[in-house]
Amino acid sequence: MYSESDIDAAVAAGVLPAAIAAKFRAFIAAQRTAPAVDEEYVRLLTGFNDIFVSIAIALVLGAIAFSAGTLPAKSALVALCSWGLAEFFTRKRHMALPSILLLLTYAWGVAALLLWAAGEISGVHGLRMGLDSPVLALCLTGAAGLMALAMWLHWRRFHVPITVAAGAALVALLFIAVLLTAAPALQAHWPWLLFAAGCGIFALGLRWDMTDLARKTGRSDVAFWLHLLAAPMLVHPLFYLLGLLHGGAQGEGRAVLAILIYLALGLIALLVDRRALLVSALGYVLFALSSVLKASGMIGPNLAYTALVAGAALLLLSAFWHKARQFVLLAAPAGLRWHLPPA
Repeated sequence: MYSESDIDAAVAAGVLPAAIAAKFRAFIAAQRTAPAVDEEYVRLLTGFNDIFVSIAIALVLGAIAFSAGTLPAKSALVALCSWGLAEFFTRKRHMALPSILLLLTYAWGVAALLLWAAGEISGVHGLRMGLDSPVLALCLTGAAGLMALAMWLHWRRFHVPITVAAGAALVALLFIAVLLTAAPALQAHWPWLLFAAGCGIFALGLRWDMTDLARKTGRSDVAFWLHLLAAPMLVHPLFYLLGLLHGGAQGEGRAVLAILIYLALGLIALLVDRRALLVSALGYVLFALSSVLKASGMIGPNLAYTALVAGAALLLLSAFWHKARQFVLLAAPAGLRWHLPPA
């Protein structure tokens, strides 16, 4: 399975003529009766060898972390070994799944090491939200900056598409921790902080999308992971504030609100041509509706009916995605359409 970025690399290397690549893309689009821009290609596997190598990497890094002893030693060794393994499996072999796994283990190692250092310097061991500690807030600010630098260096070296999303998530959570530590009064408003972070990450995903409206380069993959990350950060706070995630939902009004939120997210997904928004938020919708059904005393087959209706709706939307996009784009302002992928 070859991605759009692989085809671009072959064209750039002179292995594949640009005209042949264009004809190949047109042929595949015709075979699938859908424009290539709407297929939302994401490179996850290049073959079963990806799974084989990923299992081996997990065993090696797990053994290293288990035998290292202290937390700083574990995190530092995992981060260093992840970078070293990426030099071969990512930079030379261009393997998709191992590259994602190595990026995640590298990010965990760096984040764990920075959080440990912040705790040691501030004297506050463990990340305690709402603790009034200016020193800890300052340390976490420095940790967020160093985290961003570490992820940027990894991106510059390996260009793994998920790197931008992973770095954005870690930096956003660290800055939320900074705000809650510097101003404990904000602790009650954490859903709004998370929602604001989700809006920022969604905007970043749109920015990456607008640099590749035709979805032909690796920038589209970067945008995919950013949208996949932004969706739960947007939906979770809203459902929490509505009382749908902690057993406080009563009556059918909350269920209607949950459905309306998901429909609004679906409209946005159609506009920006990103199914990842719907998939990432689907679990929250099903959980919210199940909470409503339990609170209302409607349990049993009703939950199965809810899952059936949601699944059938997604199948219908998938079958008519392209026609639905055409309808939505025609209703959108002309100025907005210029910044969205064509239908």
